[in-house]
Amino acid sequence: MATTDNNTISIGSFLKQKINDYKLLVKLKLSLLVVFSACITFLLGANDYSWQALVVLGLGGFFVTGAANALNQVLEKDYDKLMKRTADRPVATGRMESSEAVLIAGLLSVAGLLLLATFNPTTAVLGALSLISYSFIYTPMKRVSPAAVWIGAIPGALPMSIGWVAAGNGLGAEALFLFSIQFFWQFPHFWAIAWVAYKDYSDAGFYLLPSKKKDGRDKSTAMQTVFYAACLLPMSILPFYFGISSYIACCVMLVMGIFYLTYAINLYRKCTDQAARKLMFASFAYLPVVLIVLVLDKI
Repeated sequence: MATTDNNTISIGSFLKQKINDYKLLVKLKLSLLVVFSACITFLLGANDYSWQALVVLGLGGFFVTGAANALNQVLEKDYDKLMKRTADRPVATGRMESSEAVLIAGLLSVAGLLLLATFNPTTAVLGALSLISYSFIYTPMKRVSPAAVWIGAIPGALPMSIGWVAAGNGLGAEALFLFSIQFFWQFPHFWAIAWVAYKDYSDAGFYLLPSKKKDGRDKSTAMQTVFYAACLLPMSILPFYFGISSYIACCVMLVMGIFYLTYAINLYRKCTDQAARKLMFASFAYLPVVLIVLVLDKI
């Protein structure tokens, strides 16, 4: 009886660890944020939609994003071991073989792209572009040049266009506008994270701040966060111009843009880890609030 109980506990522990490893492999929280962005813009662009379509888009986006994250961890397994924040990832620790992670990535990518293709071919093409650019351009570029951040911002912002196109709209000015929101938002967001985790990144050979100084604490990095945060301000009028929402959503976007910019300016003034951390948390607030308000205003 004791042996049976021990076996049951061992199996239960193994399954629990395996499920947790799969969550880490696909970066569950990050993938859900990507799905959120795509689903919001789908709701913005669709005049008539079904919940089934929303679920299909969510699953397709999640699978493609999870595949990209899995490939990222396979390619960076030796570097993940060197950083505290990534040292416990399953491929880096050896709890999961690279071959298993690649197999999972392959299955997820095929399933995800097939689901996206049920909307229209352009949606699937954008999904494939996001997967390829993140896994095979951005990931290796991270150890070569800080320019990787600009490259990574493209797959990071594509979900906004994917949702819009999946709703039956073309790759027009509206899709570019939605893409641009997340594109510009990413730079202060990511550089704030890279600032706070500078030592962790540098230990693994990643120098992702635009500054050329080794410690990355000069004003040039902070100034660029101010510039990209400021780019979001004039974009606040575009939802009304494109007929996506009313002036109410535009006012909220403007207020949130000023809020975001204030923290970027604070980083420029102080150039401290604390200021960078505050900017990081401000970035977590900006994007969800803006997207939710756009949808609520349409409703």
